[in-house]
Amino acid sequence: MGLLDDKVVLVNGGSQGVGAAVARAAVREGALVAVTGRRPEPGEALVAELAGLAEMSGAGGKALFVRADLADAEQAKSSVARVVETFGRIDCLVNSAGLTSRGTLLDTTPELFDAHVAINLKGPFFAMQAAVADMVARGAPGTIVNIITSSAHGGQPFLAPYVAAKAGLIGLTRNAAHAHRWDRVRINGLNIGWTATEGEDATQKTFHAADDDWREQAAAQLPMGKLGQPDEIADFVVFLLSDRSGVVTGSVIDWDQNVLGGLD
Repeated sequence: MGLLDDKVVLVNGGSQGVGAAVARAAVREGALVAVTGRRPEPGEALVAELAGLAEMSGAGGKALFVRADLADAEQAKSSVARVVETFGRIDCLVNSAGLTSRGTLLDTTPELFDAHVAINLKGPFFAMQAAVADMVARGAPGTIVNIITSSAHGGQPFLAPYVAAKAGLIGLTRNAAHAHRWDRVRINGLNIGWTATEGEDATQKTFHAADDDWREQAAAQLPMGKLGQPDEIADFVVFLLSDRSGVVTGSVIDWDQNVLGGLD
């Protein structure tokens, strides 16, 4: 028995990185999985991989790729509609799409700020709106996990618009969880720390002139000797999506190796 047997799971921003890891873990736990992304090539490749995983695990369900730009509220909502149209319902939603381009308080343009809010806050808001509407209309329980960031507690100076938007997502997570607790819709968030993903590799090289061995250099400076791993995060997300996490809702959990408030 898998933790997510026969659950319909949508992973927004699921074609690579943490989202793709969550999609793989969900399939292994018996779920029917849909992923969204802006680029069809990696999305379709992942869906083919997920179908193979489903066959090996005995889940037997097909996977679905939905091309969508989560910065567009209508596309965020229509991604949920496509899942409901294909599978008849949505049981679980994971918002893992994110923009991490740099900007300080002094050099962030209105355009950059709006881009961060669109992807890191507005997209999750309207995807949640559509998913919860389906759950409430059916009188069925559901679960949502928002991938946030430990930087939302304050973060580095060069992450000003990112922090602003992700801190908003923390507030949204708690507000929506409170609003829909009597509908048995559980909504939680995960503040993840520095994680080894394809997107982080591009960010380090683009904005920080990092060498190819930046992961090794970064790991040597971290308490556990490694960056966060997408598959480890994915296992935690699957647990939060599943009934095994019990009644927990409105929690925003720090998934990191640095302790908030700790001083050396």
